[in-house]
Amino acid sequence: MLIPHDTRTALDAVVDLVNTAPGDGREDGLPDVEALGAFVRKHHVSDVGELGSRDLKALHGVRGRFAEIFAASDGRTAARLINDLVAAAGTTPQLTDHDGYDWHVHYFAPGASVADHLAADCGMALAFIVVQGEQERLRRCEAPDCGRAFVDLSRNRSRRYCDSRTCGNRLHVAAYRARRREAAG
Repeated sequence: MLIPHDTRTALDAVVDLVNTAPGDGREDGLPDVEALGAFVRKHHVSDVGELGSRDLKALHGVRGRFAEIFAASDGRTAARLINDLVAAAGTTPQLTDHDGYDWHVHYFAPGASVADHLAADCGMALAFIVVQGEQERLRRCEAPDCGRAFVDLSRNRSRRYCDSRTCGNRLHVAAYRARRREAAG
């Protein structure tokens, strides 16, 4: 599956955004405006003005809507959710070539809030996944105590864990130790 740089960047941002939600023993990863600023810098969200509590509240709402997309049971449901999200963001596709990147499309309107910016760009990135018939690549980690979101970009769609080094290894080691105890006992 060939994914352009800007779409991959948006997919990384939406996964990180969804994974900031509290739950499964995790605290809110976006508790305040300072954390929002760090998120914006980490993901190089361009064309964002001064951030405030209104931006944080709006982004929390968008985050919840993205979580619904990851939980969608089929492509039709995901498409409806994405359409609603992108339409509410007031998308205005524009070609741009900023910051040393070749031509790519921004879907947010000039001067858009950070919530609308991410809803438009990340929503369209998710739309491309659905359009390609790959909605099942929008997953949640199968580790029992995790549940973090991820996009399975493996060639054979076989990824089961958000991070094979943490969740995957932890479960494999636990299974190995259980087999060893069973064989010894």
